[in-house]
Amino acid sequence: MSSEGAKEDCLGWAARDPSGRLSPYKFCRRTVGSDDVSIRITHCGVCYADVAWTRNEHGDSKYPLVPGHEIVGIVKQVGSSVQRFKVGDHVGVGTYVNSCRECEYCNDGLEVHCEKMVLTFDRIDTDGTVTKGGYSSHIVVHERYCFKIPENYPMDLAAPLLCAGITVYTPMIRHKMNQPGKSLGVIGLGGLGHMAVKFGKAFGLKVTVLSTSISKKEEALSLLGADHFVISSDVEQMKAIAKSLDFIIDTAAGDHPFDPYMSLLKTGGILALVGFPSEVKFSPANLHRNMRTVSGSITGGTKDTQEMIDLCAAQKIYPNIEVIPIDYANEALERLIKRDVKYRFVIDIENSLK
Repeated sequence: MSSEGAKEDCLGWAARDPSGRLSPYKFCRRTVGSDDVSIRITHCGVCYADVAWTRNEHGDSKYPLVPGHEIVGIVKQVGSSVQRFKVGDHVGVGTYVNSCRECEYCNDGLEVHCEKMVLTFDRIDTDGTVTKGGYSSHIVVHERYCFKIPENYPMDLAAPLLCAGITVYTPMIRHKMNQPGKSLGVIGLGGLGHMAVKFGKAFGLKVTVLSTSISKKEEALSLLGADHFVISSDVEQMKAIAKSLDFIIDTAAGDHPFDPYMSLLKTGGILALVGFPSEVKFSPANLHRNMRTVSGSITGGTKDTQEMIDLCAAQKIYPNIEVIPIDYANEALERLIKRDVKYRFVIDIENSLK
């Protein structure tokens, strides 16, 4: 076991208070343990969770707070018992970095549902320290929670897979939304929604984007390859596709009515909710009459995450990103709030964090 990790200063950007304003911050990562991997971070995606936690939206943020849970980098050191990785490997770290490793969920590769799951930033780890995320120069993580990034997959494009990608992939696989010829509706066309469209097309589904903004039509059809585009606030357009969809992925973060979307599902259709509106309200009749299902989902376990990364590499499924330097992070978070990004910011840590 090396003590290098404990002595080495880690440079990051942190919020000091609920203003959420980020600025440079030095701290120490833990010593590299026998099962740990030390990763030099090259890129980190920007997720709305970074906004929520830096601005204390949940009321329990611990400052200084280093956000970031779409982490990609290169292994620079491994512990003596590490089997899956070697120095120089490309790896990713997602939304959690620890769990009990003994419960039924951990045993099934569904660690995200473990009662002792530890988030990648702003949570108390098993050693009593507060986790700090990927807006930083390096990170030390137990090998179980690291993922292999194939050498042929660009590092910057891999970052959004670790949250945005797996968040929509998980319910799609769980509910068998990978059957060619079936029809998929995608509500919202942001970081998560655009990945749902890409997975849908890769699975051979007929994809309809459902949006309140006509400005998204051209990009949905031409850029992302969706088959149809429907303005969800247009009653006639919605009536025209009633009971036509097998599945719907709802990525919308803001409050919105559910009954209009439920009416688009076929008998036995499934709506998977991955966004966080303040409430979910719909008529029971819209659920009962056609045996419809409403399901919730958050990110995914280690098994599904590695499977998704490998699929993206094999089929060349790439997120659409805007690469930014770390000193643009505050502006990026403001733009994210305004939904002014197509479709994921990725921080170039390697070349801008000095």
